[in-house]
Amino acid sequence: MNGLFENIRIALHQVWQRRWLALAVAWVIAASGWLAISFIPNSFESKAKVFAQITQVLPSESATGGVDQAASLLRLKQTLTSNENLTRVVRRTELNTLAADEAGLNSVMGALREKIKITAMPDNIFEITATTSFGSLSNAQNARASAAVVQQLIELFVSGGANTEQTGQSIAFLDTELQRREAQLREAEQRRVEFEQRFLGVLPGGGSVGDRMGAARAELAQLDQTIVTARAAIGAMQNQLQQTPATTPIPGMEGAFGGPAGSQLAALETQLSQYLGRGFTDAHPDIISIRAQIARLRPQAAAERTNGRAGSGGIPNPSHVSLQSMLAERQAQLTGAESRKAQLQADLAQLTQRQTTEPGVAAEQARLTRDYDVLRQQYDRLLADREQLRLRSDMSGQASPLTVRVVSPPSVPGAPTSPNRPLFLSLVLVVAIGGGLAAAFLKGQLQTTFPTQNRLAAATGLPVLGSVGELVGKAERAHRRKRLVWLLGGGGALAASYAALIAFEFWQNSNVA
Repeated sequence: MNGLFENIRIALHQVWQRRWLALAVAWVIAASGWLAISFIPNSFESKAKVFAQITQVLPSESATGGVDQAASLLRLKQTLTSNENLTRVVRRTELNTLAADEAGLNSVMGALREKIKITAMPDNIFEITATTSFGSLSNAQNARASAAVVQQLIELFVSGGANTEQTGQSIAFLDTELQRREAQLREAEQRRVEFEQRFLGVLPGGGSVGDRMGAARAELAQLDQTIVTARAAIGAMQNQLQQTPATTPIPGMEGAFGGPAGSQLAALETQLSQYLGRGFTDAHPDIISIRAQIARLRPQAAAERTNGRAGSGGIPNPSHVSLQSMLAERQAQLTGAESRKAQLQADLAQLTQRQTTEPGVAAEQARLTRDYDVLRQQYDRLLADREQLRLRSDMSGQASPLTVRVVSPPSVPGAPTSPNRPLFLSLVLVVAIGGGLAAAFLKGQLQTTFPTQNRLAAATGLPVLGSVGELVGKAERAHRRKRLVWLLGGGGALAASYAALIAFEFWQNSNVA
């Protein structure tokens, strides 16, 4: 513990011996810090709270079923801080004195846009905050300008600002983009169609080359099954058709006659019966002639009845006609299936050959499809945005005016929100005093002197026989008292400067309004 007290006494002695260095360093640090703080412009912040229905301010939420609140607030801020609205704000406030030309106006609007905040609070309350810190304006002017900016923003909030014009510009921009994307989409679609015509032919399905080839092979398997089924059905129908007579006998005349020969035979037999009934004998020339004709026609009539030829003795068989129709239909299906199979086989063979000779076909199709899909998605998104913006614009034009109530009007700030000059001035004073003491202590550490006998003995390793004290005369004591007065005056001046700066800061803030 004694060693600690001795070290503290030695450190204080070293600092005291170099007290003028400590005072000078403290003054340099304090003056530099206070001068730097004086160049920091004061920022004045004004706030106001307004109440408004969110569905009226942002009609898209009621029309489209909910929009992210952060995006809604961003859109509202962009509307209020558009170039046209900020121009109105600058021209109607004291900031107009800083906008003598177009460059000055743009500079003021850029600085003001970054200092405007709109915050959503519960119960449909919006807080509008504006901060002004223009070095060319006095504190009072900055304070009044912040409140005036908030008031102008409230008026724009109530009137809707230039929302209609901005919406029209947005719709025009979207129309231009849609026309450009539509042209790109048509070009991409044309390239994809040309590729499909060149490489894919009439292959079924959609998607990549592999997908379409797989669909073609699946259809070929189905066609093979259809062809086998159709051929079996055609064979069964042909057998059944051979066993089905082409005509059906007329009821009551079955077996009487079956064709021309049968009809002549029936007529001759009738005539023969009539002649015999009249008493003609078998030796009569007419009877002999008729019998000869009957004998000649009887084999022909029998053949007609056996073959079933259509004649005046029967009608077409419906089963035979139906079987013929079904057979023709099946044969047509078989022909179509075989033709489609041959076409698919030819297309598959051609595409397989092209894949072998041109291995980049699949990659080319993937690239074309990807480009087309991306353009299509962008086009659909832009189209949806345009229609949604148009719908919001229509709803805003037809809806009743906004009912906005000012909950907390903007007031002129009585003190700057930043920087906290009293705190900064105090910190600079503390740093200055600490820096002065540290400079004096470090200089004492760098000098090769020994403040005590023990330090000299520890450094040399030799015993110290004694020490000679300092004798101070009256003249030296008077001189030292004078220098002490000067030292106290320098320290007091530093403290007085700090007190004066604090007093000036409070006086300046009290006179802002």
